[in-house]
Amino acid sequence: MSDDITPVAAGFVARFAERTLPAALGPESDQVVLFSEEELDGFEPASGYWRRTVGRAELDWLVLIRTVGAFGGEPCIVLDEDDDGLHIAYTGHSGMKAEALGYWMVDHGAYEVVVPREEVFSIRVERIPVP
Repeated sequence: MSDDITPVAAGFVARFAERTLPAALGPESDQVVLFSEEELDGFEPASGYWRRTVGRAELDWLVLIRTVGAFGGEPCIVLDEDDDGLHIAYTGHSGMKAEALGYWMVDHGAYEVVVPREEVFSIRVERIPVP
């Protein structure tokens, strides 16, 4: 893996009022909650950060960002990184392949494992537009 790409946690990011901000969906289906580390106009304080709920129509764009790659020739998503390596989740379609690669089942059809960073290939950050 290239050291140029640092794995990031998955999450939503929105463009609002000429700013790119972390976001969350809801509470209503047509709403998004925006977050800021600094006080911004229209944002309310909330335990060490600021937040504001807006309508999705008020956003310039909304994307889901996630780090993906391949482990053992199978697709995965990077959940976290620590001193032990990368915590990844299997995104293929065969539980038997996942188990053969050393993943453990964390829920029905969901498999995770921690592996050395150098064993995960083709790591890239995806930006998936949210309509």
